[in-house]
Amino acid sequence: MFLKLFQRGKTGEASDLESNEESDDERQGSEKRLKGSAAFSKSHDPGGPGSGKGTQCANIVKHFGYSHFSAGDLLRAERDSGSENGTMIKNMIKKGEIVPSEVTIKLLQRAMEEDGNDKFLIDGFPRNEENRAAFESVTEIEPEFVLFFDCPEEEMEKRVLNRNQNRDDDNIETIRNRFKVYMESSLPVIEYYNSKGKVHKIDAAKPIDQVFEAVKEVFSSHEDRMSTRNCASISRSPICGNETVAA
Repeated sequence: MFLKLFQRGKTGEASDLESNEESDDERQGSEKRLKGSAAFSKSHDPGGPGSGKGTQCANIVKHFGYSHFSAGDLLRAERDSGSENGTMIKNMIKKGEIVPSEVTIKLLQRAMEEDGNDKFLIDGFPRNEENRAAFESVTEIEPEFVLFFDCPEEEMEKRVLNRNQNRDDDNIETIRNRFKVYMESSLPVIEYYNSKGKVHKIDAAKPIDQVFEAVKEVFSSHEDRMSTRNCASISRSPICGNETVAA
């Protein structure tokens, strides 16, 4: 699982779910609403399944006051809303197709705009490099730092199998397929941020309390530094948490 801390660009804009066109007043209002921290977490891509993202995301929300949004939950809610976008999402999911990045991004933007907080933990997005590039291009939010929850595949596999959540995807075959998808799709996102010196690796094989102590050290140092700045955002990977966050 990985978490990313973002700072929103000064010229960033938020767009309406139904249209990319905004009046000056609407655009300024969107910028004002989203000014501050924006976090996004991935529970599907970076950070393997069973790496402890759900638990750590809950701790981050409680300890640091972030609002948590799940990309999957937002897509399902829109799917069931009866809207035009909802029908499109329903048909794509039924066909096993991936919902376009711009649709998920707009849902996340709307959720952040409607929330009273200025710090957001986004779960289940981005899942790959295309998601990442689209998110940063549309929102003009760039990561301040990335938390990568490093956990051996054998340990993650054991944790997932022992969760006893009665999930259809918690069998050995689908679990190993998720690891494969993670390596092929999500790991490149982590490598991209690592090349920019923004990745903090956390040993997620340790007990939960010890893992969160390491998380708090990273967050505390960045929150202290960012208290003198406008905004911050945290993101995590979908596969890490419950997601997660992903984070």
